[in-house]
Amino acid sequence: MLHARPGADRAAVVLAGALLVIGFGALLVTNAFHPGGNPNDHVGSFSLYARSNGWTADHLAIFGANALTITGLLVVIAAMNLRDGLPALVARIGTVATGVVLALTALRFAVDGVILKRAVDAWANAPDSDKAIRFANAETVRWMEEAVSSYQSVVLGLSLILLGALIFWTARIPRPIGVLLAVGGAGYIVTGWVLGEAGFAPQGALPNMIGQDLTVLAGIYLLISGWRMPASSRRPDGGATRREERYA
Repeated sequence: MLHARPGADRAAVVLAGALLVIGFGALLVTNAFHPGGNPNDHVGSFSLYARSNGWTADHLAIFGANALTITGLLVVIAAMNLRDGLPALVARIGTVATGVVLALTALRFAVDGVILKRAVDAWANAPDSDKAIRFANAETVRWMEEAVSSYQSVVLGLSLILLGALIFWTARIPRPIGVLLAVGGAGYIVTGWVLGEAGFAPQGALPNMIGQDLTVLAGIYLLISGWRMPASSRRPDGGATRREERYA
């Protein structure tokens, strides 16, 4: 099935797909301005961060790109028009969980984009007698960033799995989209585990890439299914037509 079934909100399906795709594209652009280096090499990476003039602005932009993607997931939930019974309850739980992801994402980039930058600047500019304590402070901030990133990835993964299961269960949106989101969610959970155990280690790159790529593929699928979906036939009072009621 290449298009959403009656009962789904066509405009919301298209908007959700657009947000997921645009968020991914914005993330690629903003990451291009992010300094490279090995984040687990604290001396080397901190020296690089201290020389970065656009660090805080870059991380604010990265947060914005992530926020677009997370908002897209919230719109997916709304697009299914689940208003009664157990599916509606699960949808509300998914909305709350995704809201928690947005809050954790904001905290992550506040720590990374503001606190860590100030800590590494203080270390770089400190007199030799204070450098050891300043470096220890910066490392503590880095570990805090890894901790928040770990929980963010795990909660995002669980939210995607929940959303994927809801899509597969209700079939208001094509079920392959639910599969893509659920498998991507598993990738994010693995990423979160690696972050908690080993920090920004290389072994976390592949599951993170799987999570990102499958989410954007789901966005593309949403765009296609939304465009192919018949124009909305909902009544002006917001009720469903007889045809839609069969799928409600």
